[in-house]
Amino acid sequence: MRDYWLSKLFYDLQDPAVAAEYRQSRDQVLARYRIDDAAKKALEENDVAFFAQRVNPYLLRFYCFGIGMKDEELMRRLRDG
Repeated sequence: MRDYWLSKLFYDLQDPAVAAEYRQSRDQVLARYRIDDAAKKALEENDVAFFAQRVNPYLLRFYCFGIGMKDEELMRRLRDG
């Protein structure tokens, strides 16, 4: 199942200004999106296994890049998740 609002957030995070704002004030950025409680919890925990089931893999990479998560960490979390 795809999550439109989570996907939209991740798409928007490819903009360096949005990514910087997200890192500084996540709640302010999240207020622009209709993200459910389960997704908000996953965002707090950087739960990439949760995201992998709900967004396109390319969008997941935008998210990881936006928060500064390296590829090695992404792959480890996906394997362990």
